[in-house]
Amino acid sequence: MSFGNFSSYQRRVLTLLMLINFVNYVDRQMIFPLFPFLRRDFGLTFFQSGLLATSFTIVLSIVSLPLGMLADRTSRRAVIAGGVLFWSAATFFSGLVRSFRGLLAARALVGVGEAAYTPAGAAIISAAFPKTMRARVQGVFDIGMFVGGAVGMALGGIMGQWFGWRPAFFIVGFPGLLLGLSVFKLREPRRVTPDALFPIVELLRVPAYVMVLVAGWFSAFAGYTYIVWGPELVQTYKGFSASESGVVLGLTSILSGMCGVLVGATVSDKLSQVMLGGRTIVIPIGFIIAAPLIYFAIESHSKMGFVVLFGLGAFFMSWYHGPVTATIHDLISPQGHATALGLYSLFVNLFSMAVAPPLVGRLADRYGLPSALHAAIAAQLVGGILFVVVVWLARRHHAMAAQVADQTEESAAAS
Repeated sequence: MSFGNFSSYQRRVLTLLMLINFVNYVDRQMIFPLFPFLRRDFGLTFFQSGLLATSFTIVLSIVSLPLGMLADRTSRRAVIAGGVLFWSAATFFSGLVRSFRGLLAARALVGVGEAAYTPAGAAIISAAFPKTMRARVQGVFDIGMFVGGAVGMALGGIMGQWFGWRPAFFIVGFPGLLLGLSVFKLREPRRVTPDALFPIVELLRVPAYVMVLVAGWFSAFAGYTYIVWGPELVQTYKGFSASESGVVLGLTSILSGMCGVLVGATVSDKLSQVMLGGRTIVIPIGFIIAAPLIYFAIESHSKMGFVVLFGLGAFFMSWYHGPVTATIHDLISPQGHATALGLYSLFVNLFSMAVAPPLVGRLADRYGLPSALHAAIAAQLVGGILFVVVVWLARRHHAMAAQVADQTEESAAAS
């Protein structure tokens, strides 16, 4: 896949949506290195700190499905632009609050805006590129997530240590306003049935898609736990300062995440051309290899040992990002792409990612954070095993679809 071989429209779509994904994850993850400062200013426990992530995630999950359905039925471009403008304003407002409850409300409002973006953005990308490179372009789209998350970690740690936590929210609120306005200039790909409302019941009739939801629950629990509690772990237990934790975790996320996304997505696309369900097989492989690496990183007593082991674990875990979106889009017809990803986002966010921060925080209050993080490793392994089941179900789904297509062609030829 060469960026130079894309049309000018394809380059513009991918670049703009990747930049918005970058700002999206700066806003999401900047708050985690600020937890120690927020706990000090508001007198919070680990459990209460986790609720800041949960308030965002619950709203994000609840709103993702209706906004995904709205994007499939109306203008995906308008849904994206409105969401970006809304979350940017809510991020700026986060720096103005004077109470813990006010901050909870502000983070919830950020979730409303960000819920509009991923289902619609991923659907536009899948519509703009050939199916044979679907995982790779989704992987490039997700690079914005890794770089944005890393910058958010670094910015939160540096700003928190040197200027306080409020200015961090003010700074990251402005770029989203400019990008949100830029979306209105984006030409949306023509759709076959833009006014049709894709029924959710049709999604639940696809066993492979349902198993993606189940496997995604465990995978999201693990991944979000590492993101939320990683900065606290290195600051409290590994001897990193706030700025060091942001920079080290940020650089580790960029290098490991970007390389992992590109490798996983490339292998996924290649395998999809040689075997049924081949696109998905990289996901369980990555998860299972990553689990012991992350375990030994948590147990490591040296800074360098932690960084190397956690970086390798993050590399293998990030293999799943492009393939999971591409797998969902392979299983569901194009007119339901945003709806399918919206339902996936609702399920994993509401029932997994919203639960993970306070649950692990409660375990950390009782047993210590390193021990609490073992729950995430267990969830990661279960998710990897369940994605093996997804591979089997996806193979069966595609085989049945091919058989139906052949029968249809034979009937048409006979008539």
